Amino acid sequence: MRRRFLCPKGAQPVPKTVIFANGVPANPAENRRHLAPDDTILCADGGTLHALALGLTPHLIVGDLDSLPAGVQAELAAQGVPVERHPVKKDQTDLELALAAAVRRGATEILILTALGGRLDQQLANLLLLTRPEWAGVRLRLAEGNQQAWLLRGPDALTLTGAPGDTLSVVALSETLTGLSLRGVEWPLRDATVPRGSTLTISNTFLRRQAHIELAGGLALVVIIAA
Repeated sequence: MRRRFLCPKGAQPVPKTVIFANGVPANPAENRRHLAPDDTILCADGGTLHALALGLTPHLIVGDLDSLPAGVQAELAAQGVPVERHPVKKDQTDLELALAAAVRRGATEILILTALGGRLDQQLANLLLLTRPEWAGVRLRLAEGNQQAWLLRGPDALTLTGAPGDTLSVVALSETLTGLSLRGVEWPLRDATVPRGSTLTISNTFLRRQAHIELAGGLALVVIIAA
């Protein structure tokens, strides 16, 4: 099993790519907690406005730009911000195109912000977009305020840092999760099989600062909600 530790003790933080989607976040300012000074900022069309609201200048804007006011486009063009423009009539969402652009640029860790809120179909599509096989070699995380979600492809493992009382949920995205083990939580598991649709692994709780998840097979969304 490949072991991937997102917060290993003593490790130096790895620069990540942050993609701002064009969702409707409840409190956009809360997303500052997920940012670092050396992040590469990509924006999916109207997600540019969320980045600008946080005082960030995009390194790249991707999309058809139908959600970005012409005045903002002109101002960013004057600053030399590059744009990867696509037609309005296309087969992918702007977020999917931005993810593809980030991978082409060599991103190995991608955080997606402002992808939730608004239309239900868009929110579901944004979550399931993480499962695309093209991104299998990339560490993917989606965050919104006090909530974070990681995609876990078995065989793999995660050690996640939170706080006692934080909520931890594991949602089966594939037909079945096999060999699922949870440690450091109120309701631990060992080598469990969890079918898609089961609520067995919803609303667990951190007992200490770290929780460990191992997955032998399947595709899961691991969610932390800070208390």
